[in-house]
Amino acid sequence: MARILFLYHGVYGHTLKVSGVMRDELVRLGHTAEVRPLVDGPRDAATFDAIVIGASIRHGKHNPAVYAFIEEHRALLDAKPNAFFSISLVARKPRKNTPETNPYMQKFLALTTWRPQLLAVFGGVLDYQRYGPFDRHAIRFIMRLTGGPTDLHTNVEFTPWDEVRRFAGRIAALAEGRVPG
Repeated sequence: MARILFLYHGVYGHTLKVSGVMRDELVRLGHTAEVRPLVDGPRDAATFDAIVIGASIRHGKHNPAVYAFIEEHRALLDAKPNAFFSISLVARKPRKNTPETNPYMQKFLALTTWRPQLLAVFGGVLDYQRYGPFDRHAIRFIMRLTGGPTDLHTNVEFTPWDEVRRFAGRIAALAEGRVPG
Protein backbone atom coordinates (compact mmCIF):
# COMPACT_ATOMS: atom_id res chain seq x y z
CA MET A 1 0.00 0.00 0.00
CA ALA A 2 1.43 3.37 -1.05
CA ARG A 3 0.76 6.86 0.29
CA ILE A 4 0.20 9.26 -2.59
CA LEU A 5 0.03 13.05 -2.36
CA PHE A 6 -1.93 15.09 -4.90
CA LEU A 7 -1.03 18.77 -5.09
CA TYR A 8 -3.28 20.89 -7.25
CA HIS A 9 -3.43 24.42 -8.55
CA GLY A 10 -6.64 25.58 -10.18
CA VAL A 11 -9.02 28.48 -10.43
CA TYR A 12 -12.61 27.24 -10.55
CA GLY A 13 -12.36 23.92 -8.68
CA HIS A 14 -12.16 21.38 -11.47
CA THR A 15 -8.51 20.45 -10.86
CA LEU A 16 -9.49 19.71 -7.26
CA LYS A 17 -12.40 17.58 -8.50
CA VAL A 18 -10.16 15.58 -10.87
CA SER A 19 -7.62 15.07 -8.07
CA GLY A 20 -10.42 13.85 -5.80
CA VAL A 21 -11.64 11.32 -8.34
CA MET A 22 -8.10 9.98 -8.68
CA ARG A 23 -7.72 9.88 -4.89
CA ASP A 24 -10.94 7.88 -4.63
CA GLU A 25 -9.73 5.45 -7.29
CA LEU A 26 -6.43 4.96 -5.48
CA VAL A 27 -8.26 4.30 -2.21
CA ARG A 28 -10.43 1.76 -4.06
CA LEU A 29 -7.19 0.11 -5.22
CA GLY A 30 -5.99 -0.16 -1.60
CA HIS A 31 -3.76 2.90 -1.32
CA THR A 32 -3.86 5.99 0.85
CA ALA A 33 -4.09 9.31 -0.94
CA GLU A 34 -4.41 12.91 0.12
CA VAL A 35 -5.37 15.97 -1.93
CA ARG A 36 -4.21 19.46 -0.99
CA PRO A 37 -3.57 22.82 -2.61
CA LEU A 38 -0.10 23.17 -4.11
CA VAL A 39 0.73 25.96 -1.65
CA ASP A 40 0.16 23.55 1.27
CA GLY A 41 2.20 20.75 -0.28
CA PRO A 42 5.69 20.85 1.15
CA ARG A 43 4.96 20.58 4.87
CA ASP A 44 5.29 16.77 5.02
CA ALA A 45 5.50 15.79 1.35
CA ALA A 46 8.68 13.79 1.97
CA THR A 47 6.65 11.26 4.00
CA PHE A 48 4.59 10.25 0.93
CA ASP A 49 5.61 7.47 -1.44
CA ALA A 50 4.59 9.35 -4.61
CA ILE A 51 3.70 12.92 -5.56
CA VAL A 52 1.27 14.04 -8.26
CA ILE A 53 0.86 17.65 -9.36
CA GLY A 54 -2.24 18.79 -11.20
CA ALA A 55 -2.64 22.25 -12.74
CA SER A 56 -5.19 24.02 -14.86
CA ILE A 57 -4.69 26.32 -17.79
CA ARG A 58 -5.87 29.92 -17.53
CA HIS A 59 -5.24 32.55 -20.17
CA GLY A 60 -3.21 30.05 -22.12
CA LYS A 61 -0.72 29.05 -19.44
CA HIS A 62 -0.13 27.30 -16.16
CA ASN A 63 0.12 29.60 -13.17
CA PRO A 64 3.68 30.78 -12.37
CA ALA A 65 3.21 29.33 -8.86
CA VAL A 66 3.30 25.84 -10.40
CA TYR A 67 6.71 26.46 -11.96
CA ALA A 68 7.99 28.11 -8.78
CA PHE A 69 6.90 25.13 -6.68
CA ILE A 70 8.55 22.68 -9.05
CA GLU A 71 11.79 24.67 -9.09
CA GLU A 72 11.88 24.99 -5.31
CA HIS A 73 11.01 21.34 -4.63
CA ARG A 74 12.65 19.69 -7.61
CA ALA A 75 14.91 17.44 -5.50
CA LEU A 76 11.90 16.11 -3.58
CA LEU A 77 9.95 15.48 -6.79
CA ASP A 78 12.86 13.67 -8.41
CA ALA A 79 13.37 11.51 -5.31
CA LYS A 80 9.85 10.05 -5.51
CA PRO A 81 7.67 8.41 -8.11
CA ASN A 82 5.92 11.42 -9.62
CA ALA A 83 3.34 12.52 -12.14
CA PHE A 84 1.86 15.67 -13.64
CA PHE A 85 -1.52 16.32 -15.21
CA SER A 86 -2.96 19.38 -16.86
CA ILE A 87 -6.60 20.47 -17.25
CA SER A 88 -7.61 22.60 -20.22
CA LEU A 89 -10.50 23.21 -22.58
CA VAL A 90 -8.27 22.57 -25.58
CA ALA A 91 -7.88 18.96 -24.35
CA ARG A 92 -11.54 18.44 -25.29
CA LYS A 93 -10.34 18.02 -28.86
CA PRO A 94 -9.27 14.55 -30.06
CA ARG A 95 -5.99 15.75 -31.56
CA LYS A 96 -5.03 17.73 -28.46
CA ASN A 97 -5.88 15.32 -25.66
CA THR A 98 -2.55 13.54 -25.13
CA PRO A 99 0.65 14.85 -23.55
CA GLU A 100 2.37 14.55 -26.94
CA THR A 101 -0.28 16.54 -28.84
CA ASN A 102 -1.46 19.05 -26.26
CA PRO A 103 0.18 22.45 -26.84
CA TYR A 104 -0.05 23.45 -23.16
CA MET A 105 1.70 20.28 -22.01
CA GLN A 106 4.38 20.80 -24.62
CA LYS A 107 4.81 24.40 -23.44
CA PHE A 108 4.99 23.18 -19.83
CA LEU A 109 7.74 20.72 -20.72
CA ALA A 110 9.63 23.44 -22.60
CA LEU A 111 9.49 25.78 -19.59
CA THR A 112 10.69 23.34 -16.94
CA THR A 113 13.53 20.88 -16.69
CA TRP A 114 11.43 18.54 -14.50
CA ARG A 115 10.47 15.39 -16.38
CA PRO A 116 7.54 13.75 -14.60
CA GLN A 117 7.46 9.98 -14.89
CA LEU A 118 3.78 10.08 -15.90
CA LEU A 119 1.93 12.78 -17.82
CA ALA A 120 -1.74 13.28 -18.67
CA VAL A 121 -4.04 15.96 -20.03
CA PHE A 122 -7.78 16.12 -19.44
CA GLY A 123 -10.54 18.32 -20.77
CA GLY A 124 -11.95 20.82 -18.32
CA VAL A 125 -15.28 22.52 -17.73
CA LEU A 126 -16.83 25.28 -19.83
CA ASP A 127 -19.24 27.25 -17.64
CA TYR A 128 -19.74 30.73 -19.01
CA GLN A 129 -21.89 31.88 -16.08
CA ARG A 130 -19.08 31.19 -13.65
CA TYR A 131 -16.60 33.48 -15.40
CA GLY A 132 -16.23 37.20 -14.96
CA PRO A 133 -17.11 39.43 -17.94
CA PHE A 134 -13.59 39.55 -19.41
CA ASP A 135 -13.00 35.78 -19.19
CA ARG A 136 -16.53 35.03 -20.43
CA HIS A 137 -16.04 37.00 -23.63
CA ALA A 138 -12.44 35.95 -24.17
CA ILE A 139 -13.32 32.27 -23.83
CA ARG A 140 -16.38 32.69 -26.03
CA PHE A 141 -14.19 34.28 -28.72
CA ILE A 142 -11.73 31.39 -28.47
CA MET A 143 -14.59 28.88 -28.65
CA ARG A 144 -15.90 30.58 -31.75
CA LEU A 145 -12.45 30.32 -33.38
CA THR A 146 -12.00 26.68 -32.38
CA GLY A 147 -15.50 25.37 -33.06
CA GLY A 148 -16.55 25.07 -29.43
CA PRO A 149 -19.83 26.00 -27.70
CA THR A 150 -20.56 29.74 -27.72
CA ASP A 151 -23.98 29.93 -26.03
CA LEU A 152 -23.41 31.93 -22.85
CA HIS A 153 -25.62 29.50 -20.90
CA THR A 154 -23.33 26.58 -21.73
CA ASN A 155 -22.16 24.52 -18.80
CA VAL A 156 -20.44 21.38 -20.05
CA GLU A 157 -17.79 19.10 -18.62
CA PHE A 158 -15.31 17.71 -21.15
CA THR A 159 -13.48 15.47 -18.68
CA PRO A 160 -13.08 11.81 -19.71
CA TRP A 161 -13.62 10.27 -16.27
CA ASP A 162 -12.67 6.74 -17.34
CA GLU A 163 -9.31 8.09 -18.53
CA VAL A 164 -8.87 9.93 -15.23
CA ARG A 165 -9.41 6.66 -13.35
CA ARG A 166 -7.02 4.80 -15.69
CA PHE A 167 -4.38 7.45 -15.01
CA ALA A 168 -4.90 6.88 -11.28
CA GLY A 169 -4.26 3.18 -11.92
CA ARG A 170 -1.00 4.06 -13.67
CA ILE A 171 -0.06 6.21 -10.66
CA ALA A 172 -0.78 3.23 -8.38
CA ALA A 173 1.50 1.00 -10.47
CA LEU A 174 4.26 3.62 -10.41
CA ALA A 175 3.96 4.07 -6.64
CA GLU A 176 4.10 0.28 -6.18
CA GLY A 177 7.30 0.10 -8.24
CA ARG A 178 5.62 -1.61 -11.19
CA VAL A 179 5.84 -0.39 -14.76
CA PRO A 180 2.63 1.57 -15.40
CA GLY A 181 0.58 0.28 -18.33
